[in-house]
Amino acid sequence: MEEKVIASFVNDTIPAGGSAASAAPASPAPNPAPVAGVAAAPAPRMNPLFPGRTFISTVLDALDSKETMTGKFTGKYMQRAVMAGFFVGIFFTAFFAISATFAATGPAMALVGKVIAALTFGWALVLIYYTNSELLTSNMMIISIGVYHKRIDWLHSLRILALCLLGNLIGGLIIAVLMRFSSITDGVIFTQMANAALTKTGYVTQGFGGIVDLFVRAIFCNFCINIGMLMVYNGKLVNDFTKCIIMVVAVFVFAYLGFEHSVADSVLFLIVGLHGVINPWLAIAAIIVILLGNFVGGGVLIGLNFAVMNDRPHPNPSQPGEFEDSALEYLEAPRPAGL
Repeated sequence: MEEKVIASFVNDTIPAGGSAASAAPASPAPNPAPVAGVAAAPAPRMNPLFPGRTFISTVLDALDSKETMTGKFTGKYMQRAVMAGFFVGIFFTAFFAISATFAATGPAMALVGKVIAALTFGWALVLIYYTNSELLTSNMMIISIGVYHKRIDWLHSLRILALCLLGNLIGGLIIAVLMRFSSITDGVIFTQMANAALTKTGYVTQGFGGIVDLFVRAIFCNFCINIGMLMVYNGKLVNDFTKCIIMVVAVFVFAYLGFEHSVADSVLFLIVGLHGVINPWLAIAAIIVILLGNFVGGGVLIGLNFAVMNDRPHPNPSQPGEFEDSALEYLEAPRPAGL
């Protein structure tokens, strides 16, 4: 009986034609869920020369999930993108409500309101992460890393981004329509939203200088978001509170400094546009510029930059290094969300 058990174990662990030595480096099994009274799982493996490879591997795992979702479960993927649009729309409205309410009490409180509003808006990213919703700006980073490592081509990448953008816009439109038939944005809140929308479209009418200004603000915006997601995905953080603080602070920086987010600005234009306040063509032109800037900030400065930075030397210089292991086998943290 013992001989049969040993034979079964050998057959299961050593591939056909292989040896025990060749089977030794196999990837370890995923860490089990924590149990009371049992020591926590070991920390993720880190290569001292390329510590960011855990981040890259985690992102590639997330990309595989997105590619499957957009292929076999397109409707569910769209639902996740719509949900992200809900969160952005509601929390961006809250941002203006808080800012306008404090500003109405006097100039001295305007700064306090701006700080609280920016911190509140940051929780939208936290909810998107923990509900596995799909946000366009973070997906820009993910698909860029995937293209670099030849896990996906540009055509499929554009499809993922297009579906995500469409879902985000649908979610934002639903929020805008609901706001239109309520008094939530009445008074000083709508005044501030309208002024903000006119300021954003005003960059386009200022010519080359204004467009460059808008573009740079969009670059910084998605750089902030994705540097926060890099910290969440890097495998070193297993504490949820720390992850939340990092995401909130990342959004706080771009919201407080007036950087431009393509999805948030789209929702703002939809809310204000249903009141006939802005020129729709100027709004579309502004969103195009912001989309390009967001891609540079998240897709290039974070995605491609960190993919190259953490790529091991390859025998063929024209090809990026291969990832043989999944970071999820070593991470104690939750599986990557749809970001």
